[in-house]
Amino acid sequence: MRRDIDADAPHAGRASALVLRVFCLVLFVLLILPVAASGQRRRRAPVGGRVAFVVDERLSALRDAPRLDASLLQRLGRGRAVAVVGVREARDGVTFLRVAVTSRTGGWVQADALVRPSVAGEEARLLRLVRGSAEFDRLARARIFLDAFPRSTLRPAVLLDFGDAAEEAADRLSRDAARRLDAREMEAGGATTASYFLNFNGLDRLNRIGVRFVFDGAAKRFHYDGAAWREILARHPRSAEAVEARGRLGRVLPVSRD
Repeated sequence: MRRDIDADAPHAGRASALVLRVFCLVLFVLLILPVAASGQRRRRAPVGGRVAFVVDERLSALRDAPRLDASLLQRLGRGRAVAVVGVREARDGVTFLRVAVTSRTGGWVQADALVRPSVAGEEARLLRLVRGSAEFDRLARARIFLDAFPRSTLRPAVLLDFGDAAEEAADRLSRDAARRLDAREMEAGGATTASYFLNFNGLDRLNRIGVRFVFDGAAKRFHYDGAAWREILARHPRSAEAVEARGRLGRVLPVSRD
């Protein structure tokens, strides 16, 4: 009987090691999932061309010819995925891309409105646009970068920007929610203060691009949940941004909750 127990010990050890590896893998996925998941809901580009994403809706008019005075077919929303099937430079020097929006709809879009992951230099151009943007535009464009360039060497910098912009948004939303949520109505409703704040409709469009918040019940304010900063520590622990991300997590989180 003793020999049987000893013989089974190596197998038990290997099984425990396997369980530990699986647990670590699941934990790693859970750490980065909040930042990575939101892009999965975006509509896929049609087949038949190189994928591109709309990043500047100010320029994203879909036209029936490669000219700025050509007829407008529709305006493409930011984050929309299209397939690039051609390119042409207009007489005024503006470059247009012929794109397929769906299997039945296509046209010409100014190249500056799109980012093409397959083209060298596009990630740096998008990073400049992110840093030149403010408030929600900054977050939305950073979100597109994270979806379009999952292996970019610039990703830690964008994650840091994303987290900083989200915490700035938390400040604005805290003031807005405090102004619009009436204390007497919340007390009469019977739900917790945290539930009213975390259901505040000002959070909706940020939630849709993967920004999540926690609520500090003592201070009656939101904080960003830190998912982008945690991804830096999990996936880019030796980057320069990791030091700053660790500091931000220590300063902002944990917070007290209602």
